[in-house]
Amino acid sequence: MRMKYFLYARKSTEDEERQVMSIEAQLAELAEYAKRENLFIAEKFIESKSAKKPGREIFNEMVQKIYDSKEPVGILAWHCAMLLLVDTNIVI
Repeated sequence: MRMKYFLYARKSTEDEERQVMSIEAQLAELAEYAKRENLFIAEKFIESKSAKKPGREIFNEMVQKIYDSKEPVGILAWHCAMLLLVDTNIVI
């Protein structure tokens, strides 16, 4: 069985200068990578919210779907920082 991947793209709403890649650019690079590596993107999760405060609804929805899945699910993100500073009750 082919492993599925969730694509997660996020751009902070707080500090526009620090984050270089727009959501559209992240999606384009990740789609190109997935195609090159023959990865199956099952679903895309896109969020425009700071990671400094708990409560990223889209991220939490993605993590819940991974927990509920009966098969392994990978996450593709443009940078691992997209997955950091998450709610303290979620462990990746």
